[in-house]
Amino acid sequence: MDFKKLKQLRRERGLTQSQFAKLLGVSSSAVGMYEQGRRRPVGDILARMASVLHCSTDELLGVKQPKEVDDMIDSFARTLEKQPGLMYNGAPLSASDREKLVNAIRIAAAISSGKRKNGGTQ
Repeated sequence: MDFKKLKQLRRERGLTQSQFAKLLGVSSSAVGMYEQGRRRPVGDILARMASVLHCSTDELLGVKQPKEVDDMIDSFARTLEKQPGLMYNGAPLSASDREKLVNAIRIAAAISSGKRKNGGTQ
């Protein structure tokens, strides 16, 4: 299991160990042991972790798969959601502003992808 990933995803969701434990139906100390690699979650707990963290069990287990740009953008979007007081040019970003930023990145990725499919030019 990728213990660092578990902790990273929990933090990205803005969850404390205690909050995460309640959602999983385990003790806070169990979550701490999972994150330290001193204990391994059983199947149903692993599935609940993936559900709560909005990821796959493969991701929690550290199964390496080719990264998709959309996955990276989704991760960035989750991080943006959890950043309190985020500002751009001195002005706070609203939820709508954050969504627009993520959408702009998705559009840029789509344009870039289209360029590669057409031999690098448009």
